[in-house]
Amino acid sequence: MSRVVRRKHVLKEMMDDNLDLPEERQQIVRVVCSRGNNLHEVEAPEPTSENFLVSMPTKFRKNVWVKRGDLLLVNPIDEGSKVRAEICKILTQEHVKEFTKAGVWPKRFTNKRPCDNDDGIDSNACAQQDGANGDDDLMVPNLNRPQIYEDSDETEESDHDI
Repeated sequence: MSRVVRRKHVLKEMMDDNLDLPEERQQIVRVVCSRGNNLHEVEAPEPTSENFLVSMPTKFRKNVWVKRGDLLLVNPIDEGSKVRAEICKILTQEHVKEFTKAGVWPKRFTNKRPCDNDDGIDSNACAQQDGANGDDDLMVPNLNRPQIYEDSDETEESDHDI
């Protein structure tokens, strides 16, 4: 099977998901950071548990990307000491709605942004950090490019002085 066809099937499988509830061993986790080599550090829904590593299965590699703050459904691996689970599903907003209605959604992950957790940062600081409405992620400037600010008043005055 070619790469394009494989990617098409993987994405179709993710989009045509039937929103099944998690099984008894599966766990909902949130990505803290990427550790490279298809490993991701995640936080568990219990506040007392420590972060652990999850691996991305081969079918998702180079087809689906996971970033910090994404929510995952994982299957635990019994023989793993460092890598303790494997990703089985990347959760979307529809999953969150269905799991919340069913009552299986962890209370720790009810807030979307990591700064809304109980780490001493208040919600007003998060709102100021995210902008006026907080929901408009598309308007965030690209920080990898130099910011050029033009002041039109100064250029008009310099033209008149010449």
